[in-house]
Amino acid sequence: MDHISSPVLPLETLRAFEASARSGSFSAAAERLNITHGAVSRQIAKLEGWVGLKLFDRGGRGVTLTSEGQRLFLRTAEAFALIADTSDRWSEPRGPAVVRVSSIPSISGLWLMPRLTLLEQGDPSLRIVLNVDHRRTDLGDEGVDLAIRCGRGAVPGRISQKLFEEMCFPIASPDLAAKIGHGEPERLLAHPLIHDSDASGWRAWFAARGIDYRPRSQDRRFEDYNLVLDAAVHGLGVALARPPLVEEFLLAGRLASVDSGTVLNPVSYWLDRPAGTPRPAAAELARRIGAEANVDPRQIERFLSEE
Repeated sequence: MDHISSPVLPLETLRAFEASARSGSFSAAAERLNITHGAVSRQIAKLEGWVGLKLFDRGGRGVTLTSEGQRLFLRTAEAFALIADTSDRWSEPRGPAVVRVSSIPSISGLWLMPRLTLLEQGDPSLRIVLNVDHRRTDLGDEGVDLAIRCGRGAVPGRISQKLFEEMCFPIASPDLAAKIGHGEPERLLAHPLIHDSDASGWRAWFAARGIDYRPRSQDRRFEDYNLVLDAAVHGLGVALARPPLVEEFLLAGRLASVDSGTVLNPVSYWLDRPAGTPRPAAAELARRIGAEANVDPRQIERFLSEE
């Protein structure tokens, strides 16, 4: 078996390996970890590829460790015991009503966090665990039930449902907004424009007004929309408001509109899930997220029933 030279071994593979070794079954390990049998199998295959060794003998009644697998299991069990022995350790909640949701920091902080209590309300056992990351995760392999992302369409290998779109408009700190005043859209170009890794929103806003905008050296780019808003609050330039992510900033008076012109953001918000039948708790959370985004319930049911 060839060894994979990746310098980082994902922790999920060791969790799947340890659970499978203890239970003697990929199915039992999947139930324990609240992921699918296929996800466990893929994690084990990934681990075997990484170490370059066969770790399990597969049989009709379960799996048994090979001699190499037994040696790895002893080391893994020792490492997990060492981690568990720390006095201030944090244990991720587990159980059939725990739903793992993956999203980028801006959506997690600006849209999900204000709604977290409401989304969990009415079911004391429902618990949302946020997996905040900029990278696009492999939902099935990483045990993620749902993902909320920005994008321009469905993603291959996932079941996707559009949540909502945005009508964007320029915003700035109250002091800068007063300085900019009212007038032609070109007046905004006298100030730095702030955007995240994708400047298509600003290009679309100016294009709707007959202006060909391209990012300039004085403009400011930040990787995440949270930082875009922070920069605007501190008067560093003009940003595009992306409702509903900016509602609290505008209501609190930390940011103000500088132009009434709007444009449809080329990027929309999407709810994704792995292929297959979602767990009951994940399906219920998807319905609640859809209701918060004003999605037709029939569309959410189609999203949940699609294979």
